[in-house]
Amino acid sequence: MDTIYALATARGRAGVAVIRISGPAARMVAERLTGSLPEHGRGLRVVRNMAGEVLDEALVLTFAKGRSFTGAGVVELHLHGSRAVIDVVLRELSEQPELRLAQAGEFTRQALENGRLDLSQVEGLADLVDAETEAQRRQAMRVMSGGLGRKADQWKRDLLRAMALLEAVIDFAEEDVPVDVTPEVTATLERCRQAMQVEMDGVVAAERIRDGFEVAIIGAPNMGKSTLLNHLAGREAAIISDVPGTTRDVIEVRMDLRGLPVTLLDTAGLRESTDAVEAIGIARARERAQQADVRVHLVTPEEIDTVTEGPKDIVRIGRCDRYSPGLSGVSGLTGAGVDELLSAISDRLSSRALGAGVAIRERHREALSVGVEHMERCLSIVSESHGALDLAAEELRLGVRTLDTLVGRVDVEDILGEIFSSFCIGK
Repeated sequence: MDTIYALATARGRAGVAVIRISGPAARMVAERLTGSLPEHGRGLRVVRNMAGEVLDEALVLTFAKGRSFTGAGVVELHLHGSRAVIDVVLRELSEQPELRLAQAGEFTRQALENGRLDLSQVEGLADLVDAETEAQRRQAMRVMSGGLGRKADQWKRDLLRAMALLEAVIDFAEEDVPVDVTPEVTATLERCRQAMQVEMDGVVAAERIRDGFEVAIIGAPNMGKSTLLNHLAGREAAIISDVPGTTRDVIEVRMDLRGLPVTLLDTAGLRESTDAVEAIGIARARERAQQADVRVHLVTPEEIDTVTEGPKDIVRIGRCDRYSPGLSGVSGLTGAGVDELLSAISDRLSSRALGAGVAIRERHREALSVGVEHMERCLSIVSESHGALDLAAEELRLGVRTLDTLVGRVDVEDILGEIFSSFCIGK
């Protein structure tokens, strides 16, 4: 394993900057700069270059092999966070022949290779680094703490138990086996299949939490859509005009709605138009609204009873400040009804988010789907009166291998590059 180094904190002026060195030569190189390392894992040291010139005074932390984040020996230099200090220390480290600059995500890759993290935990860590809302943080922490790996290990133990029972029958095919193993095998596989199906079903919700839900504001021209969007965004994100057809494209605003990541979509007013450009905008509005997680329909009082409200739909009277006070609606101009609307949107999205588990990516869903298919084929073979149990056992072996790919134990080299490309250097 190479010894690598990098700035582990963001560049720029700050109180503290952390430079991490990880690998077999970490302690030796650090001692060249600090003279000695702390006996108890931490201590203040003067950092010097090879000519003896003082570069900075740093808090030095040391981690023994097997007890660090990467699993290798690690030394961290907690320096003053000026660009000049960072640059001069990094330059000094670049001149050490035992070191090389870390690539993006390489510290985390060391942790994977040293068994400190499994692949699903690596993906959870990537999501934690990118988390912007409370829901994203919680989901990332569930995965990073090993939730998916623990479930995969339990499913694997169950499949190995079922496989052992089947192979016992195969080994004693010429003799009378005193116990019929079929009920236990069937019950075990059904339990695993159902649990994996639940995780598969939750992937869509988990992806929405990570990437963000979409809420489309739709309605006829001049129904207050852009004014409402600007009110929710707290800024002039959309142009407001009394001229119908002002909004001709989908305008997106990202926001944190009670811990959930949400992208608000202001769409072109829905109407028949002979203007070619406006017609394109209307077509886009219909398409994005169809795909959105929630659609907020702004209508007139006369139209309120004509709109069918489905699971994704919330209907409100738009620009309600123009009508009698008794009418329930929403106004981006006065703020009337906005809190109630946000609560309704939040309730819809929160109910969808409850379905998320610890399988959070399409890769997880695909692996679980393949595993379920192997179990279903095994169940089909076992249910036959003269089923070929050796084929059933082979299906379980393939199912176990699929679970190993889920957490990165086998056959994952082709996806590692894509995963670690999302990391920053220093992580």
